[in-house]
Amino acid sequence: MTPLPTFSDVVAAAERIRGHAHQTPVLRSSTLDQRLAAQVFFKCENFQRMGAFKFRGAFNALSRFDAAQIQAGVIAFSSGNHAQAIALSAQLLGIPAVILMPQDAPQAKIDATRGYGGDVILFDRFQQDREVLTREIAAQRGMTLIPPFDHPDVIAGQGTAAKELFGEVGELDYLFVCMGGGGLLSGCALAARALSPRCQVIGVEPEAGNDGQQSFRSGAIVRIPTPKTIADGAQTQALSEMTFAIVRRDVQDILTVTDAQLVEGMRFFAERMKMIVEPTGCLAFAGAVHGGLPIASKRVGVIVSGGNVDLQRFGKLVGDAP
Repeated sequence: MTPLPTFSDVVAAAERIRGHAHQTPVLRSSTLDQRLAAQVFFKCENFQRMGAFKFRGAFNALSRFDAAQIQAGVIAFSSGNHAQAIALSAQLLGIPAVILMPQDAPQAKIDATRGYGGDVILFDRFQQDREVLTREIAAQRGMTLIPPFDHPDVIAGQGTAAKELFGEVGELDYLFVCMGGGGLLSGCALAARALSPRCQVIGVEPEAGNDGQQSFRSGAIVRIPTPKTIADGAQTQALSEMTFAIVRRDVQDILTVTDAQLVEGMRFFAERMKMIVEPTGCLAFAGAVHGGLPIASKRVGVIVSGGNVDLQRFGKLVGDAP
């Protein structure tokens, strides 16, 4: 197996993305602080370039391409945010990009990926294996595959979000992070281990897609069918060997939340904090609010992972009666 990334890789990634990625704001809500009797710090990656944390890992990975890789191009598969991140990073670095996206991905994410110059190929996520398709095309065209989470440079890049958070607010008692394939959670755990060693890092995934929780509990990777959840960014089937190894070592627990709790989070962010947050971006919030952990009187970090959602869908989800 490829050696696991370390915190020194996160530090190196922070230097590579400096001046390209935004240092996103850390926001507070007195309403939520009072409700939870805690100090909650939101790291708002919905304000990152292309609208999600994924830009960090994608740019870090592509910035390490050699001349031959740059000429041949990059290929990736993604439900949306990694797709946009690869397309934008490739555009900035002058690298051709091909992206496989599921047919049912949010149209806004498909359109944005094409808008950033990505050559989008659509597939049926319930009938076709995206990894097999991607590797076939990569082999045919000589392109370099950058997966959405199973890559040391991607993980290190994602960890810069937590590095920035700790740098701004200091040590925390808890850090809640969404989890699909575990790239963001792994990277954030590396940063927490180095910068706030007493911090309990908690992964949060959809109840319908609890492969990570099952894996964490059993000590072995569990693969599930593609979960049906509004958290489209967390419709992964399994962790990778790399992300699982870091999660198992550095994460304290994995929680699950319901789609209804994600909608509650979307509504809270819109009404109280005037932010548009996609369903996946509300996973960490829902975990902090509904996870049942003893966070009262604690300093709590919440990674808001992204804000890419069709406005029509957003309006329908937050507008329906709770």
